[in-house]
Amino acid sequence: MTEPSEWPQVTTPDADTVVLDAKGLRALAHPVRVQLVGLLRKHGPSTATRLAERLGVNSGTASYHLRQLGAAGLVEEDSERGNARERWWRSVHRRTWFNDHDLAEREPEAALAYLQSVAATYTVRTQRALNELQTMPRAWRDTFDMSDWALRLTPEEASALYEELRAVITRYRQDTPEGAAQAPEGAERFSVITHLLPEPDASVPSATPPRMESP
Repeated sequence: MTEPSEWPQVTTPDADTVVLDAKGLRALAHPVRVQLVGLLRKHGPSTATRLAERLGVNSGTASYHLRQLGAAGLVEEDSERGNARERWWRSVHRRTWFNDHDLAEREPEAALAYLQSVAATYTVRTQRALNELQTMPRAWRDTFDMSDWALRLTPEEASALYEELRAVITRYRQDTPEGAAQAPEGAERFSVITHLLPEPDASVPSATPPRMESP
C-alpha cells in the first residue's frame, strides 16, 4: 500500500455523495447510525419508531442516534411528513465517501469504528440474503454468488482494479426509492459488495483506510 500522499485521486464523488469530515466520521462511528442511514437511503423517509422496529432497538435509542446524525448533517427532518406527534427523517445523501488518509490518521479510533461498523452491516446483509435464499424464486437464486480470488498485485494495480470494478458497476441502474417506479418490470434491489483486502507480508499503518462507499 502506498503512502496517502501518493494515492491516485482519479475518482471524484458526485453531488449526491457526502464526503466525510471529522464530524461526520465521528457521527458514523457507531453501527446503529450506519444502519439508520442505510435504511433511510434504501426505504426512504421514516420515523424513529419504524426504524427502531427494523433494527430491533427501542424508539428512544433510534431517536437519539438520529439526532446525532442530524447534527452532523447526514440526515434531516422531513417537514412535509412530520407532525406535532411524530418526526420523520430522511437521508441527505445517497452515498458516503471516505478516502481522507490525513483524517484517518488524526481520528484513528473513529476511522476504525466506522469501517468496522460498515463491515458489520455488510455481514448482516449477507446473512439475511443467505437466510432467505431457499425461499427466493429460482431465477434470483441462480444470480446469487459468493466468491473470492487471491491476486498478487502492486499498489498501483490494486488501485486500477478498483477503478475498473467501479466503472463496471456504475454502468448499471442505481437503486433509489424515487427511481423504483421507473425500473423495468421484474427489477429488484440487488447488492454488490466489494472488498479489496490487502494482505502484505510487512505491517502497514492501521489508520490508513481503503476507499469506502456505503448505502
